[in-house]
Amino acid sequence: MTPTLVRQHVSGADSAPRADLSARARDWAEIQERMLVPLYEAVYERLEVGPGTRLLGLRCGAGLALLLAAGRGAVVTGVDTASPERLALARERLLPDTPRGGSGGAAAHGGRSRPHARALARLVDGSPREAAGAETAGYGLVTVFEPIGCRAGDSEGVVELLADALPLAEHGAAVVLAGWGPPERCATSSVLRIATRLADPLRRARGWRPARRDDLEEVAQRAGLKPDGSGRVACPFGYADADSAVRGLLSTGLFDAAITATDAKQVDKELTEALHPHRRPDGTVWMPNVFRYLVARVP
Repeated sequence: MTPTLVRQHVSGADSAPRADLSARARDWAEIQERMLVPLYEAVYERLEVGPGTRLLGLRCGAGLALLLAAGRGAVVTGVDTASPERLALARERLLPDTPRGGSGGAAAHGGRSRPHARALARLVDGSPREAAGAETAGYGLVTVFEPIGCRAGDSEGVVELLADALPLAEHGAAVVLAGWGPPERCATSSVLRIATRLADPLRRARGWRPARRDDLEEVAQRAGLKPDGSGRVACPFGYADADSAVRGLLSTGLFDAAITATDAKQVDKELTEALHPHRRPDGTVWMPNVFRYLVARVP
């Protein structure tokens, strides 16, 4: 079922639905996040992530990208302030012995590629500087895997985050930015347009928008980084059924403004209808997409 949303009875434009954030975070971790695994793996292969890599994951969310890097032997640090619920799930994955609500480092077992590898993992609900220390500074790789450019104005927050993080990186360290590919190569674009169409004009800027060709390069330039190559990766979105697809897409947060402007039932209904062309005879949902990443260097 879709996470419950309760509308707050507050007058004015700030009236907004309140979601079951824990359920939504769990939907992200169990349904949606895995769709980006091909992106994570392509970046790690290209940059030869492994033992000796010190990785700082910005907006690390539920931590799947960090877990894959730890499985390759990397030392990983993740920071996130947007979703304490997702970060709690990251702790369950990377720091299973840490008491609930705890922070700091602990040995985390690696993933499928190195099942017996152990790497120091650190997760912080705060800024990159709050995660800094003698044992975590000197990063050779900084990642922002949360797609840039899918919301109007989201690049400003990424530039600010990078300004805080880059002093902790080594000279010449790689910085990876990610975003959606061209709309014509992303089947999910037609579904995500519902987020913009249903959102009222006052909140339209918070909804989804199609990616622009130079979104990632603009962020790199504003952050003072030097582009050093890019790539495109097929990241199809596949779901067991339409209900799973709706839950997964809602977990991205891209439909929050639409829910505020209308209601959860209306968004669910229109999402389900928009998914119909992508349903297979067996009831599964399949949407081919392309994501893009940019590798830049710290001067």
